[in-house]
Amino acid sequence: MFFVYILQSSDFKHFYIGHTSNLQKRLDEHNLGKVKSTKKYLLWKIIYTEDFNSKSDAYRRESKIKSFKGGNAFKILISS
Repeated sequence: MFFVYILQSSDFKHFYIGHTSNLQKRLDEHNLGKVKSTKKYLLWKIIYTEDFNSKSDAYRRESKIKSFKGGNAFKILISS
């Protein structure tokens, strides 16, 4: 099982979109500052997830979500 996830920074209102096979481990890595692109915006919380049977499907969905990040489609997605 693979997951696409969206994180939101608690203090800075930034978002991060990624995919992983171990959601809790990946969240821990983000919150421990082990991910270069997210370490300056600690702490992170998961606000959205989708699950997939294959890594390639998860990656395609992650790319699609990133393509509309900040637009209306992104706002609708994270408000659901």
